Amino acid sequence: MEIERLKIAIERIEDPRRTDRGHVLHKLEDIIIIGMCTLVCNGSDFADMEDFGREREEWLRNFLELPNGIPDSDTFRRVFERLDPKMLAQSLYDWLANNRKDGNVIAIDGKTICGSGNQTHKAYHVVSAFVAENQITLGELMTEKKSNEITAVPELLEMLEVNNSIITADAMSCQKEIVKTITGKKADYVIALKRNQPGLLENAVLYFDSFRKELSPLVTNEKDHGRIEKREYRLLTDLSWLPGQKEWSGLKSVGEVQSTVTRNGETTTDTRYFISSLTDLSQFAHAVRCHWSIENQLHWCLDVIFDEDGSRARKDMSPLNLNVLRKVALSLCKNCQNPKLRKSSLQKRRFRASLNPETFLSILLGA
Repeated sequence: MEIERLKIAIERIEDPRRTDRGHVLHKLEDIIIIGMCTLVCNGSDFADMEDFGREREEWLRNFLELPNGIPDSDTFRRVFERLDPKMLAQSLYDWLANNRKDGNVIAIDGKTICGSGNQTHKAYHVVSAFVAENQITLGELMTEKKSNEITAVPELLEMLEVNNSIITADAMSCQKEIVKTITGKKADYVIALKRNQPGLLENAVLYFDSFRKELSPLVTNEKDHGRIEKREYRLLTDLSWLPGQKEWSGLKSVGEVQSTVTRNGETTTDTRYFISSLTDLSQFAHAVRCHWSIENQLHWCLDVIFDEDGSRARKDMSPLNLNVLRKVALSLCKNCQNPKLRKSSLQKRRFRASLNPETFLSILLGA
């Protein structure tokens, strides 16, 4: 059963409480599972965790021991303030990713938890690795500020199993050490190319401007809410003209994406460039599109569906631990296969899970 496997995963987490003093009333696995379940069921804070537990206590006893009943809100708060978010993330993400297959697109990007700052620390910035195809967070790393992503990305990659996957990232990660780390992990990459690599960008722009017509594009058209977007993907695999090519580990191509958007009779065009270890145009186009999932399917949902920036949890590790629980709850809601929820929005899934324990169980178990 998934619950039993979840308990086994949580056993790897070091309990921050003084378990040798005999004063611990509630099991760590009960606290973490109730906290995660609360967020799936439309809750948001420690008081909600206590209320959810008390309302569902009889049902929760089907798979939790609860030796001293439901913890109060102060117990939830104290535990999540002191719990190591790295250990929590590793345990829960490993549980989620148990059925992940090789060959996924893994998007890497950072997000600041805007409401998490207080007098003792700035707002936390979290760099996440997000599997685009099955909408799960594979790993994360906290940094003090966005500019530290350059050093955080290689460290995050070293923590993950990414072989045979395609890593995508924005221009901040367009660094020689980062692509070296990616290829060393036996993965491919598609990374945005912008002005932080001026020489490389200038050469790419000049070449595409001169020889664009000689490259056959892959063209897609999308129409949604009165907006028509045409995208043209081009991939240049002959890089004999590119100075310093060998300095970039695994570099086999330079890509271009031209987007033409028509809305309300007005048309705009945007051109973006990428470096990549791929040589297949279809794979390149798929990876570029998948990268936006970390913004649209993860960061946007954390802010809008879970109101992360409005959270009042600021002390110690509580903002980071709640961030982990929100990502797990989001993945569970997205991957639910219950046919009755198939057409429901994420908000509706969470609301219906709060009303019906059986609906919630289908989300928790992915069935």
